Amino acid sequence: MMNAATAANSSVYSQTQCRLLSSDLRSSIPFLNERKSRLVVRAGGRPPQNMGKDDDEKQQQRVTQQQQQQQQEQQAPPPVSLSLDDVNPVGLGRRSRQLFDEVWRKFSGLGQISRTIRSDDQEALDALLVREGPMCEFAIPGAQNTTVLVVGATSRIGRIVVRKLMLRGYAVKALVRRADQEVLELLPRSVEIVIGDVGDPATVKAAVEGCNKIIYCATARSAITGDLFRVDHRGVYNLTKAFQDHSNKLAQSRAGKSSKSKLSIAKFKSASSLNGWEVRQGTYFQDVVATKYDGGMDAKFDFTETGDAVFSGYVFNRGGYVELSKKLSLPLGYTLDRYEGLVLSVGGNGRSYVLILEAGPSADPSQSRLYFARISTKVGFCRVRVPFSSFRPVKPDDPVLDPFLVHTLTIRFEPRRQRPVEGNATMKQDLRSFKLILEYIKALPTGQETDFVLVSCSGLGIEPSRREQVLKAKRAGEDSLRRSGLGYTIVRPGPLQEEPGGQRALIFDQGNRISQGISCADVADICVKALHDTTARNKSFDVCYEYIAEDGRELYELVAHLPDKANNYLTPALSVLEKNT
Repeated sequence: MMNAATAANSSVYSQTQCRLLSSDLRSSIPFLNERKSRLVVRAGGRPPQNMGKDDDEKQQQRVTQQQQQQQQEQQAPPPVSLSLDDVNPVGLGRRSRQLFDEVWRKFSGLGQISRTIRSDDQEALDALLVREGPMCEFAIPGAQNTTVLVVGATSRIGRIVVRKLMLRGYAVKALVRRADQEVLELLPRSVEIVIGDVGDPATVKAAVEGCNKIIYCATARSAITGDLFRVDHRGVYNLTKAFQDHSNKLAQSRAGKSSKSKLSIAKFKSASSLNGWEVRQGTYFQDVVATKYDGGMDAKFDFTETGDAVFSGYVFNRGGYVELSKKLSLPLGYTLDRYEGLVLSVGGNGRSYVLILEAGPSADPSQSRLYFARISTKVGFCRVRVPFSSFRPVKPDDPVLDPFLVHTLTIRFEPRRQRPVEGNATMKQDLRSFKLILEYIKALPTGQETDFVLVSCSGLGIEPSRREQVLKAKRAGEDSLRRSGLGYTIVRPGPLQEEPGGQRALIFDQGNRISQGISCADVADICVKALHDTTARNKSFDVCYEYIAEDGRELYELVAHLPDKANNYLTPALSVLEKNT
């Protein structure tokens, strides 16, 4: 039985093999004919007389292998070719930025839903796109509890700022001058629109209600002095004052004091406010010979009939000085360690002074240490901001100033290191005399984050005929923000360009040395990132695209970045810049 079964299987197997072999032979007849003809030619015209069965089988195997190889080549995926651009980080970053810009353009289009449709479905769609959509990975912790007022929301930078804020989960209010159809189409439906003018304190007061932070992108549309003053100067002042008043109102409702309020140390409004201030004289060294030829020195502190507290006098002695000093008396429960510096509102003839703080145990003056900082004033009134970090110990071995231990404040005038006042070169100036009008001295509140972001300008790209007027108004607005007591960030971009952001490295600098432009999207991204960046608080800086500096002027910080939430380029860029500028 086994032999019969085996024989049957062998018979079937042989028949199958024969059929396959005959089929393969039929498919290979053209090839065999060609091979046969070549053999005939090689044999000198005589065909081979013995072409055995083994040769046919070998030939058939080669044909089968060639067919299988062709089928495998057809089914195999195309080979992957790599170039330097595929593995180059710069090339990868460029393609990622292009992909991001394409996604951003599509998302911005979705945000342009018409405001004429007020159905619940459209509102739900807005909430889905802005807060819970596919871009939710850009959301910032705490953003949903933060309301940002964007002033100039329809400007070139403001439009991008609004969408970046919404993309990250902020609640956004927009202050616009009019609410016509053109303006409404520029802003997404989710934005709360407030109609008003920055030059009108009443409308500004309503705009800041419920806001936690402000981004000021507005700019005057003409070079007319009135417009420049209203928007770039008075507008900033109105916003800062309204925001301070709003913060104080909220603090009072909580039976407390606003963390953004300044602490009054001295106000000189009456003759009684001069009580406790002492005028003193002294010299740094004693020169017996030179003393015989000194003209002496004198100083006084009076309250004039015009209502000014004036500290004035002269110092003709070599190495002499005069000073005004008072032991501080702060309200109960307040110490200066809760504040980050001092601000003085003063006027006079533009002299420089030395501000001295005495710190130590009040009960033991022998343990006190002296710390000093030099300040400069202008002709007329100005406000001088002096952070505690700028005070240096008189004795180098003494520790860093601890504001908690400060108990005495002194303002000193000394004739050395005085410089002539600019603009009065034709007038003879006696640098040994001085006049200082004191309005108030206050302590600036400390904080971790920026309260007010101001987009100013560097002056590049402005017509020379109107540059001076524009910069004068811009700088006046910056000064009003600095002396407001709010945590501020002032951004001075180069000429604005309408192009995607994140394409090129940026330069952050202080000193009016930049020479390139920057995209509006990059400026908007800096404004949004500065809201929660502790290194951005109380700093002013210029920013532009990366460029090659001239020899000897390589004094800037180059910072390359990608438009990705994980790439925190702003912190390392601003950490090296000077504060309170």
